[in-house]
Amino acid sequence: MGGVKNIWNAMEVAKQTSDCSTSQIHSSSLSVDPSLPLSHISPLIIELCKDLFKKWSNLENSRFSVGTVSGGITNLLLKVTVKEENGNDVSVTVRLYGPNTEYVINRERELLSIKYLSAAGFGANLLGVFGNGMVQSFINARTLIPSDMRNPKLAAEIAKQLCRFHQVEIPGSKEPQLWNDLLKFFEKASALEFDDNEKQKLYKTISFSEVHNEIIELKELTGLLNSPVVFAHNDLLSGNIMVNDEEDKLYLIDFEYGSYNYRGFDIGNHFNEYAGYECDFTLCPNKDEQYHFLRHYLQPDNPHEVSEKDLEALYVEENTYTLASHLYWALWGLIQAKFSPINFDYLGYFFLRYNEFKRQKEKCFSLARSFLSRSQTLNMHAQT
Repeated sequence: MGGVKNIWNAMEVAKQTSDCSTSQIHSSSLSVDPSLPLSHISPLIIELCKDLFKKWSNLENSRFSVGTVSGGITNLLLKVTVKEENGNDVSVTVRLYGPNTEYVINRERELLSIKYLSAAGFGANLLGVFGNGMVQSFINARTLIPSDMRNPKLAAEIAKQLCRFHQVEIPGSKEPQLWNDLLKFFEKASALEFDDNEKQKLYKTISFSEVHNEIIELKELTGLLNSPVVFAHNDLLSGNIMVNDEEDKLYLIDFEYGSYNYRGFDIGNHFNEYAGYECDFTLCPNKDEQYHFLRHYLQPDNPHEVSEKDLEALYVEENTYTLASHLYWALWGLIQAKFSPINFDYLGYFFLRYNEFKRQKEKCFSLARSFLSRSQTLNMHAQT
């Protein structure tokens, strides 16, 4: 299907995944170029589905419909609906990975987590894998938009779900990945070269020695906060949350950035996502809205019994980690600016996130240092 680099050996991946799953995971060696227009992609997706699912292999192409699904800006998401021979309509989601996304996403880690998170009731079921993507069950729900997350009822439900998500155990190393990933991003992002002269000129204005110093300074400060390590979503933006309004059911989806990480980072990152891709940070939740979320996260069944001490500690923790979120996605944006075919101003996104980091740094550092100083004083009094 046209010179697209395969992310993995789909047959091996399917076998490994099926060994740990209650259902068979189908595989195909085919791949599909996500940069093609939908009119060109559609027949290739139909061919792929027929190759993956033998029960569809003899169906006429006219029984298939292919459309795009809103979501993130890393991959191309497609909804495929098939009218089966019995007359029933069946829908699946096809995810085409963006080219070179392996620079920023550990695909093996993603597949491992999907198995266990699906078993715990999160996300869609994995149905099949192919050269540069996967097929999952279709969730009949709408994708949230950033303003939805300000709804107190939805915010409370997201908090409860995230609390449960953080309790899932995934086999393998439980080392937090934030600083490993950030430094990998930094290494890649600081060694780019753009063919476009204007992009290269803008790229050259970035002081990577300054960025590196900011990473090291922030790592030292957050290390004093002792944020618990959990299996984190790491990308809980509105496009990765769905809700079925009729059934009043909410879903957390898309775990490609999932890893063991700091609790504060996952929550702080989620709050930053209220700003949307336009990075309107005036939309981020205020202190009262954050406290509302944190109460339902800390005690989903009894949110109003959360102590002020616990609320403040988590508030300081996640606010400090929002700075790490800005650095993480700023550097991610630079890598995407070089490699992604998606029509998005990733280079501009770097500057929006990095400038917000610099704008928020003094306030967040002051908040954390004041909290740590008071905590140290209280501990000293308690020991005397």
